[in-house]
Formats: sequence, structure tokens, C-alpha cells
Amino acid sequence: MSFATDSPVHSSSSDDFAALIDAELEVGSSGSSPDEQDNEEEEVDADSDDDDSDDEEDDSNDDLNDHRNKRCKTEKLDDLEGPQGSTSQGLIEEKLEVSLNKDTCTHPGSFGQMCILCGQRVDDESGVTFGYIHKGLRLGNDEIVRLRSTDMKNLLRHKKLYLVLDLDHTLLNSTQLNHLTAEEEYLKGQSDSLQDVSKGSLFMLEFMHMMTKLRPFVRTFLKEASEMFEMYIYTMGDRPYALEMAKLLDPKKEYFNGRVISRDDGTQKHQKGLDVVLGQDSAVVILDDTENAWTKHKDNLILMERYHFFASSCRQFGFDCRSLSQLKSDESEPDGALASILKILRQIHHIFFDELDSDLASRDVRQVLKTVRKELLKDCKIVFSRVFPTKFQPENHLLWKMAEQLGATCSTETDSSVTHVVSMDAGTEKSRWAVKENKFLVHPRWIEAANFFWQKQPEEKFPVSQTKNQ
Repeated sequence: MSFATDSPVHSSSSDDFAALIDAELEVGSSGSSPDEQDNEEEEVDADSDDDDSDDEEDDSNDDLNDHRNKRCKTEKLDDLEGPQGSTSQGLIEEKLEVSLNKDTCTHPGSFGQMCILCGQRVDDESGVTFGYIHKGLRLGNDEIVRLRSTDMKNLLRHKKLYLVLDLDHTLLNSTQLNHLTAEEEYLKGQSDSLQDVSKGSLFMLEFMHMMTKLRPFVRTFLKEASEMFEMYIYTMGDRPYALEMAKLLDPKKEYFNGRVISRDDGTQKHQKGLDVVLGQDSAVVILDDTENAWTKHKDNLILMERYHFFASSCRQFGFDCRSLSQLKSDESEPDGALASILKILRQIHHIFFDELDSDLASRDVRQVLKTVRKELLKDCKIVFSRVFPTKFQPENHLLWKMAEQLGATCSTETDSSVTHVVSMDAGTEKSRWAVKENKFLVHPRWIEAANFFWQKQPEEKFPVSQTKNQ
């Protein structure tokens, strides 16, 4: 949901609903974020928390009396765990349009097994759990639809879409300290202070036995992307890790404000899904380095080039090469992956809001993504030479499909209309033809690079060598 200060969450009706939720749970609205609440649960004992809650309850007892009288109480609220964060942050927008009468309440959501509106016990397990929003919160399908529709209208009014960001290999790279190679030991003496993380990019988190390197350009990327998108973090890491990485990326809580989703919050093991994102699929763009994590939402996905700063990252994906840290190098700030993707996001945002003729509410960012991709290699006719296994149907190969998605025309035969021959060996018949006919001869990585950077790459950067047995 939108956490912006001009969001409907700051309307009087939303404030009433926030107060109602707090009353039903017998807690005060703290105004702290889910991240802060997580830390407090670790650092403050239960007795201290109970005392604070009692003080707030005493102060607001008279105002909340009416709400308590209307609730049908079937179990002691003391048995419920306290909420993870304040509902006044904008995570559930507007007052629920349902009667408090126990006979007519539709039970739009629950904390534990208690309806968030009428207080009745709810045994129905339908809907989706949103633990990253509020511990124990489950919303019914109808309420999810309503909330998404409400937030969608608000975002479109402010010319914003949703952006879901992966962490590892997309925005940063992490490694266990005991996985550092001898060549990487120098990094321990170059780590930045955790006192003001906004000024650094390499952090040693000794309490997690971990070192993290933020991707070059990431702070500029987040700042500028936040002007066009409401952003979520979605990682396959566990929740403590996700929250620590969010602190490094967003120390002032300007960009995510609690919208941090970990593997603990997903509804399907080893998969990511937009069912736990309170945004309509038609307005969501996803940045991730792993396509297989989004099997149901590939049309929303921009596949990122992986960021391999540490040697352990290269080993994880089977690369027999030296990492950026071992080479004492890094990606370029102005020409790296994030800078390139930011340009694409601006283009997508511009097309969605300024170029489409359809009604704003009926527009679909997935169609915009397809349109932008189709432009990248639209003037290219490609022939592949010894790229596919023998007897393999060329049109079924990933590279063939990728080239077509980028707008290229693929063929199995050479003719005058061919612009590129893609090969890994300059000695093949088709490769020699390309040189003779003054056509581009490029390595398959040329197509992959266009796919990663969403931009046609200079052919000369992807030469093809002749194999030794030729």
C-alpha cells in the first residue's frame, strides 16, 4: 500500500480505522515501522512491552469504550500476540465498510483467529497472510481486491506504479565472512562504518558473520525510482537478513517503509508471487536476477544481470573466474546495470502514463514491457551457427526465443537480408559467410547482453574467435 504522506491513509476515515484496530487489539498506535518493532521484540522484554501497552490503554480508555462494547469477544485478547507494527502507517487504507454488528460482519481479515472488525473468532483459513505488514494479519480475498483497487487509484493519481526489487545479485551481493578468499581479506580493512551507512557501500556485519557490498549506483537508483514507483523489497533470504539489508539500502526509511517481503512471507516454497504484494498485477514491474523465481509473473519481470562482487558468488553459480573483489574492480556507476535499467524504467513509466490512449485504469504495464522489449532488436535478422545441439529444434531454444522477444527475426538460412550471424566459432561456414558478406558476426552473449541491459549492444564488444581445431 502507499505510505506516502499524501496517501488516503492520512484521511480521517483511515485514522478512525487505525484507532478501531488498536482498540480491538487493546494496544495503542505506536507509529513505529515493522522493522523497528522487530528490533524491539529482540531488545525489550515482554514485561516492559506490557507496561507500555497498559499506559497507552489507560490514556485512551474513555475514547475506546464504545468500540469494545460493540465487539463480540470470544477469547481473551491477552492470548493474542501484539501487532508487529502500527496500522497507521498506511498498510490497510480507509475504514472497512462493514457493520460492526456480529450478525452482518463479513470478517474481511483477522489477527490470529479474531476478526479485525467485530472480534469474533474466525476459523476460516482462506485469504492471504500479510505478516510483513502486521504480525498475524490475514486478509480475505474480497478485502485484498478492495484494498488493491483503492491503492491503485491513489497511485495512478500520483503517476506512480509498483516496483518489486530483489536483493541478492540485483541490488547487492553478500557473503559469509568465512567464505572470503585469501585475495579478499583486504576487504575487512576497507569496510565502511555502520554509524552512517548512507555514506558507504561495503559493510562488515560481524553480528551476522557477513559482509555485504551494495551495487554501484544503487542509492541514486532508489532515489530516482521512488519518484516513479512505490517500491517493495522481495527476497528469498529470511526476514532478519531482509530487514538488515533494508537498513543498509534505506537507512532513513524513505523508500520501502516496511514493505520488505522475505521467504518467510511467501505463500509458495521456493517461489515468489505477487499475491503478497498489495498492488494490482497490471501495474507491477519486477526486477530480479532469477527468472525461475517468478513462474507466474514472467510478463512483469525485467531480468537483471547478476552482480558478482564476491568470489563465493561466482562459485555459487559455477563460474570459474575471478570476482570483482579479487580483481579489485567494480561495475561502472554511470554505465552499469542499475543505471541502464533506470533508463528503461523511465521509458516504461513515460509510455504508461503519457503515450497510451486507453483509459488510465485499464492500462497494463505488462503490455508496455513487451512493447519496449520488441524495439531492442527490431531491425535485426539473425542466423545461428552451431549454437544449438545437433537435431535440436532451433525455434525451441532459449536464445532463439529471447531474440524474437527482443524483436529480431530468426532464420536457419543465410540470404542478403540477414544482418547478424550468431556463433561461438569463427571457422564455421556461416561465420565465414558473414565476414565475406560484411555482416555482423557476434557471440551469443550479444543477445543475452541486450536482454539484460534492455539495450542493443555494440557488436564489436562481442567478437567470435576461431577454435583451435579449425
